[in-house]
Amino acid sequence: MTPRRFLPSISSLLALEAVDRLGSATAAAKELSLTHSAVSRQLKVLEGQLGVQLISRDGIRLRPTPAAREYCQSVRSCLQDLSRSSLKLKANPAGGSLNLAILPTFGMHWLAPRLRDFTERCPDITVNLSTRLAPFDFAQESFDAALHFGDRDWQGVTYLPVSREHVVPVCAPSLIDSPPTAPGELLQLPLLHLESRPRAWEDWFESYDHVAEGLHGMLFDQYSTMAQAAVHEMGVALLPSYLAQEEIEKGRLVKAFGEPVPAKGKYYLVWPTARPKRPSFEKFSSWIETVLELSD
Repeated sequence: MTPRRFLPSISSLLALEAVDRLGSATAAAKELSLTHSAVSRQLKVLEGQLGVQLISRDGIRLRPTPAAREYCQSVRSCLQDLSRSSLKLKANPAGGSLNLAILPTFGMHWLAPRLRDFTERCPDITVNLSTRLAPFDFAQESFDAALHFGDRDWQGVTYLPVSREHVVPVCAPSLIDSPPTAPGELLQLPLLHLESRPRAWEDWFESYDHVAEGLHGMLFDQYSTMAQAAVHEMGVALLPSYLAQEEIEKGRLVKAFGEPVPAKGKYYLVWPTARPKRPSFEKFSSWIETVLELSD
């Protein structure tokens, strides 16, 4: 436990963070609804407590020292964490929260339709969802778990297989006069690529025993934006079958070739191995396993 003498008051930290961010004590005082002298006193108290000069004083002008600017990075992060925790407490006074990092398209189409069942079964748990497109360090984030696609290449996590993915090339109806008779004919059209799946097209061609290496084209960070680009005749998109089918039924896209084929990789629910499961996540992971058993 950190000695209390090293734990500054929130008021002092708010004053320092505001001066650093806004560039002046006058602006900080206005934001905090304090006087200029009150901000100055808070900073002096903080300096006395830490035994370090944090502010260069030029008359009434206050400037954070280089050491204070570095310290403020940690202070700002702590204040943001405290603010988020307070909002979660306000949203669910009874307690119990679950923080999930999701892949936006799969989260919206697979998890979201099922999530109401979980909230009805566990009304005391507030589920918070945030988008993460790539693996991250759980030690640096406040997430309990994450949805991950690919191989078992995320270090330090436990894996629960959730779903396979099938992909199909689609494009705007006006982009092709007649359906191609061979997969290689798609190479004559612009191919749209997802940043997180750099070899998706090569793998798709390989599934048809057609070699295609070093393919290039427009890059997108999410399936939803790539699908919209395909709708607007910008190229052929390799989309998950569940997303492609929606656009096909609306008449905005058509299959460019063949039927959906399995993508390399799987969707997993992952969580940090070294961290004990919180009770809220215990309930969620058990619920996920039940959902998977019923779907099988």
